[in-house]
Amino acid sequence: MHWITWASVPILVFGLWLYTSQFCQSFPMLQGKRILLLIAHPDDEAMFFAPTLLALTRPELGNHVKILCLSSGDADGLGETRKKELVKSGIQLGIRSQEDIHVIEDSNFPDSMTVTWHPRLISNLLTLTFAPKMASITSKEAPQANIDAIITFDAHGISAHPNHKSLYHGSHAFLKALMHRHSGWECPVKLYTLTTTSMISKYAGILDAPVTLIRVTLGKKSLGDFPTPLVFASSPVGYRVAQRAMTTAHKSQMRWFRWGWISLSRYMVMNDLKKEKTL
Repeated sequence: MHWITWASVPILVFGLWLYTSQFCQSFPMLQGKRILLLIAHPDDEAMFFAPTLLALTRPELGNHVKILCLSSGDADGLGETRKKELVKSGIQLGIRSQEDIHVIEDSNFPDSMTVTWHPRLISNLLTLTFAPKMASITSKEAPQANIDAIITFDAHGISAHPNHKSLYHGSHAFLKALMHRHSGWECPVKLYTLTTTSMISKYAGILDAPVTLIRVTLGKKSLGDFPTPLVFASSPVGYRVAQRAMTTAHKSQMRWFRWGWISLSRYMVMNDLKKEKTL
C-alpha cells in the first residue's frame, strides 16, 4: 500500500496544477491595454514574469505588451549577448516582435548588486519615452501617456536585488510626475507589482498555489478595467515554455543555481500582482 500512496502523489500534484491553471482564468484580466513590463536585467522576464507574459499576450485579450529593460546585464561583459537573448526569450513568451523589446545602456543604470538606481532618473526616462508631451499639457487638461499600465517588481524586488527594488521606486516617481499639477484627474497609467513571497513559498513551485489563492481570495479586490489582484498560473505546457525561455534563449546565464530556480521556483509557474495606489 505504501508504494500506491507514493505513486499517487505525482498524480495529485498534476491534478492540483491543472485545476489551479484553470481556476486562475476565472480571475479578472487586463484586456485591450498597452502594457509595459519594466525589468532590470535580461532574464528577469523569464525567471520572474513568465506566467504574466504568457497570460497577457494571449491574442484574444487584445493587449499590446512591451518590455523595457534598464540594463544589458553587462556585469560579466556579456551585455551584447544578453540583449540578443532577451529578444529571443521575449518572443518565446509571447511578445509580438523584437521592436517591442528595448534595452537601455546607460551608466546611470549599472548592472550591480550594490547600486541603487536613482528614482528620479528612472522617472525621467519613463517620462521621455511614454509621456513625451507631459511638459506641454496644462493643469486644466488630463495627463496623457502612451501606455496604460506598468508591471514591475514590488518594493522587495523578489530577490532583494537593489536594481529590482529601484524599478518600484522609479515607477512611483514617474506616476507622481505624471500627476504633478493635475490633481483631480485620474492617473492615465496604472502600476502593478509582483508580490514577493517568503523563502519557503518562493521555492515551493506549484505547491504554493493553494496558499496564494487563499491569500488573494481573502485580500482586497476591485474590478473594472484595471482589476486587482491579477493572478496568473501557467499550465504544465506554459511552464515548459518558460523553462525553454531560460534554457534555449538565456544560455549564457544557465549556471547550476538557475537550474534549481527554473525547477523549483513558484515564479516560473505562478504570478500574483497588486495594483499600487497612486497619488
